[in-house]
Amino acid sequence: MQERVSNIYKELILDGQISLAVLDTTSLVQEAIVRHKLSPVAAAALGRTMTATAYLCSWLKGEESSLYVTLAGDGVGGKISVSGDGALHLRGNVQHPAADLPLNGRGKLDVGGYVGRRGTLTVVRDDGEGIPFVGTSELVSGEVAEDFSAYFLTSEQRPTAIALGVLVTPDGTCLGAGGVFLQPLPGAGEEAISFAEKKIGEFSDISSRIAEEGAEGVLRRFGAGAPSVRGLEFRCRCSRERAANAVLSMGREDARALLSEEGVISVHCHDCNTDYLFDEKDVEELFKSGE
Repeated sequence: MQERVSNIYKELILDGQISLAVLDTTSLVQEAIVRHKLSPVAAAALGRTMTATAYLCSWLKGEESSLYVTLAGDGVGGKISVSGDGALHLRGNVQHPAADLPLNGRGKLDVGGYVGRRGTLTVVRDDGEGIPFVGTSELVSGEVAEDFSAYFLTSEQRPTAIALGVLVTPDGTCLGAGGVFLQPLPGAGEEAISFAEKKIGEFSDISSRIAEEGAEGVLRRFGAGAPSVRGLEFRCRCSRERAANAVLSMGREDARALLSEEGVISVHCHDCNTDYLFDEKDVEELFKSGE
């Protein structure tokens, strides 16, 4: 399979009444699968959430702005956490990446069962203005797209039609992932809202369409001509330097005690599943340099 670069495409349609966004997040989701060793249903749940978070990040005011999304449901997967920024760098994790479920009654991955149908979706957005915005809504189905639609309506007061999907093989290869977002703009008439609600129903198989024709093919179905394009990337903010600061915050005595028990201090990043290891020599040099 030829790997595609993940992108978000945006354009105004229906005489400027609707903002259309089409996302191809195939490579983004594949990176998450590899890093976290996700089961197929975990890949679908995290991939859908990362796609929706990428869309939210595309509205941030600057590259240093940040956004954090959590889905806290009662399903077998536990909490899903995804963060991103205005540069469209995304990372995320699930509490139980190996958890799996049988296919649902429609022969599809049971994302609703994995996420859970009772719980909350929370978005924390920081545009650098001093007071972060926090929005929360109740989960509707756990299928993610419907849950984000409910969030946009109740917390953002923006009716938004959403289709999300992840097509993944049993061996953990993402064949296609992405989404379609149709958001009537302020002042749009009932015709625009009706169009969005009806049109989104044509993309229940969005992951297969992304796999077969890419985001460009999906755009052609809307007659989109010259969309803006921005790249999406799985990139974490962790570093060995930040991990070293975490070791220093323990204090010398506690660090030495942990070294005595474990032989090494491991600082784990949940977002990218990276471990930073510090042996006795590393720890002594850290505290010596901090004196």
